[in-house]
Amino acid sequence: MHTTFRRILLLTILVASSVPAFPLQIATFSTEVTCPMGHALMGGGIMPAKSVVDPLYANGLVLLGAGDPIAIVVMDWCEIRNDAYDYFRDEVAKAAGTTRERVLLSAVHQHDTPIPDFTAQRLLDEQGLPNALCDVSYVKDSIERVCHALRVSLESPRNVTHYGTGQAEVEGVASNRRVVADDGSVSFPRNSATGDPAIRDAPIGTHDPQLKTLSFWDGDQAMAALNFYAVHPMSYYGKGGVSADFVGMARRQRQADDPAIHQFYISGCSGDVTAGKYNDGALQNRAVLAKRIYEAMAAAWDATERHPVEDVTIRVAKMSLEPKTTEGFSEEEMKAILADTSRTTFDRILAAMGLSWRMRLDQPIDVPAIDFGKAQYLLMPAESFVGYQLMAQELAPDEFIVTAGYGECAPGYIPTAQATEEQFNDHHSWCWVGPGAEERMRAAMAEALGVGE
Repeated sequence: MHTTFRRILLLTILVASSVPAFPLQIATFSTEVTCPMGHALMGGGIMPAKSVVDPLYANGLVLLGAGDPIAIVVMDWCEIRNDAYDYFRDEVAKAAGTTRERVLLSAVHQHDTPIPDFTAQRLLDEQGLPNALCDVSYVKDSIERVCHALRVSLESPRNVTHYGTGQAEVEGVASNRRVVADDGSVSFPRNSATGDPAIRDAPIGTHDPQLKTLSFWDGDQAMAALNFYAVHPMSYYGKGGVSADFVGMARRQRQADDPAIHQFYISGCSGDVTAGKYNDGALQNRAVLAKRIYEAMAAAWDATERHPVEDVTIRVAKMSLEPKTTEGFSEEEMKAILADTSRTTFDRILAAMGLSWRMRLDQPIDVPAIDFGKAQYLLMPAESFVGYQLMAQELAPDEFIVTAGYGECAPGYIPTAQATEEQFNDHHSWCWVGPGAEERMRAAMAEALGVGE
């Protein structure tokens, strides 16, 4: 055999042996999506934007090689709802060359940020309340920026040979809203900033103490780190200062540690979990909470174990939830509130959002999970309570489950059965679901995770 030919053949064999059995590629991207001044924040429930404390970003990635592309997009927005959620996923799907079901879109849920819902805003427009909830043109421009960044990233994908899993406990950040009084009565008064020392000093309650990191590697080079933690990501808010808050600060610091690794922060199921036990709203606490999240991110990274990529699949469960029908939440009552000029603008916005979801109840909510073998990425809707995240881990106890909350946000708070029995639904206007959600949520999670009940 000719010497040159033998060298070429040997080189070909070596290259072929280094290619994973399941070829996977990744493309990552980021773009700014900060809202203009005057834009509504937290759906118009707080002071509108009057300054930018720090910019808002969309962070995303596309996985190539596992059938049609799979896209993950994480927005520094409070929520994305109803037809705005569908429109966003459809546009990303077109840019990535995939289908809506394979786009996992979630919000981080900082309150000093926007909430898009196109149908709700159209209902408000009809009542002479333009841009009361969102500026649709700004939202669509932001979505186009995200899609442009995605298309550019597809020009230079990287091979993925391994994925990594790591976790670390977060201390002094998360606590449950639920507080049991001395007389045994239950209420949910522990907010993101809690002034009452007695409420702050109550037991920490149900939470998930672990920050989990799912990472993607090309050999020894990490390319992306997705950090998941369940807490409402607010230190203080409502003063008009647009901000990604303490989780954004932690993400920026981790990004500065190694600019070659694209850092994500993804909020878990945290509808009932806040920083209120450790935060009285003092401005300096933002940096304190950021430091604690950053330290856990760094510790989870240090604890990372790598696994070779062998197979990647995605399963999407379809779930329907019953609407809330208590006083003030029937379709007729919400229409009356929307049209009532004597009500506050925020009351009318809430009614418009409730009606927007009522108009779409025949369309199931997607509950997707990406299965990497030893790890799964589960996306849950809206302000799912942390109990659902813990339930997902119980359903697949031998796997590394990372859970994102704040997918399709139309239902608002999604309490567990216990919280519903304790009348959480009845006392919170940002909740549009009725009793019975837990059974449906559990069934959807089990289907998405590919496990039996």
